[in-house]
Amino acid sequence: MTLTLGHFLSLGAMLFALSVVGIFLNRKNLIVLLMAIELMLLAVNTNFVAFSYYMHDMQGQIFVFFILTVAAAESAIGLAILVLLFRNRSSISVDDLNTLKG
Repeated sequence: MTLTLGHFLSLGAMLFALSVVGIFLNRKNLIVLLMAIELMLLAVNTNFVAFSYYMHDMQGQIFVFFILTVAAAESAIGLAILVLLFRNRSSISVDDLNTLKG
């Protein structure tokens, strides 16, 4: 059995759908929300790599490195803000965090 482009796109669609469900079902815990966003970026990266491989073009794979760099920075900043908020509020529940309202 050979893996086709459809297999990789199906995997990417399932990961993306799982992350969307994770965002909509769990709006209470910030850590789970951050993990769902990272899973969404992983699904997009899977599609970029699959298209890049099957079209014999390296631009998609290069673009994935930029996305991973931005995702790593987003995770680091998000977790730093989360640690600060937990120290100040003793909670990471989204409902308890009203200090970021403009």
